[in-house]
Amino acid sequence: MDQKTRQADQEERWQAFNTRDSAYEGVFFVGVTTTRIFCRPTCSARKPRRENTEFFDSKNAALHAGFRPCLRCKPMQITNEVPALVEVLRKRVESDPAARLREQDLLEMGIDPSTARRQFQRYFGMSFHAYQRARRMGAALAAVKGGMNVLDTQLDHGFESSSGFREAFAKVFGAPPSKSGDVHCLLSRWIETPLGAMLALADDAGLHVLDFVDRRGLEREILRLRQRSKVAIVPGPHPVLDQAEQQIGEYFAGKRLRFTLPLAERGTDFQRAVWQQLLQIPPGETRAYAGIAKAIGQPSANRAVARANGDNFRAIVIPCHRVIGSDGSLTGYGGGLARKQWLLDHERNHTAQGN
Repeated sequence: MDQKTRQADQEERWQAFNTRDSAYEGVFFVGVTTTRIFCRPTCSARKPRRENTEFFDSKNAALHAGFRPCLRCKPMQITNEVPALVEVLRKRVESDPAARLREQDLLEMGIDPSTARRQFQRYFGMSFHAYQRARRMGAALAAVKGGMNVLDTQLDHGFESSSGFREAFAKVFGAPPSKSGDVHCLLSRWIETPLGAMLALADDAGLHVLDFVDRRGLEREILRLRQRSKVAIVPGPHPVLDQAEQQIGEYFAGKRLRFTLPLAERGTDFQRAVWQQLLQIPPGETRAYAGIAKAIGQPSANRAVARANGDNFRAIVIPCHRVIGSDGSLTGYGGGLARKQWLLDHERNHTAQGN
């Protein structure tokens, strides 16, 4: 790149580093020349002076330049490490979703409740109490749907009164336990990747959402999904989520460039036509919005194609990052242009290697 472009790129990275912008996670690394330490863009350590920083496209480049990894942000890890406390509590909940851990139980485990609340909020975007409650209610719904009577379900899932159980059940699922047959749930999972965490939502119909948790508009899309489809969203296991986590892991490891995940039907006829065209773009290649519009038989619908592209919310699996402007520019991407460039480079590199 020319000097002017390089300076603009360096300035963009400096701003991202200063604001700890998670959209740049894995896109570049920062070396501090005074300490010879290199960090992730999201490192929480005190920021160095601008003249004391160098930017690297990969951790190997930083290592080869003589920098050692930061002990705070651990840039050598493939993904951000799950906080030990979060993992302990998550496993405890998964071992018995119907159980109820109160503050006193946490204290007896040697865990400060406020610390648990903060760490869960930071990592999962919800408090430990909210996570536990969602899993408990999800297990209760499964039990009622499986034929267990309401009273037994109430007692088995830690509710002391039937009214309290009905109220909590209706608040989460929008219907009383007696109407459980009409309740539809989407199961959710948080998936770590080298470019930051992704949120996956799925049910028996397939994958509904898979996108970066800091992606613009994701919260709004989830709200629309809940209201439009009248679904409850709770954390829990599902085979489609298992497949999504495995295949996304293989993608970032360079072992997979195409996906075989079942995709839930969603969107308008026009959106589905656009998304189907996205699936036809080979890894390592790109298409212009105009080309997509022409392929679906609506050559003047460039802007509508761009909107449908932005409404995908199944990132990487439906490769909206492979669509660029007619002039070759990257143009918009909900997960950030830096991620888009990284994904394209990743696919080109592994296509060249025959993966």
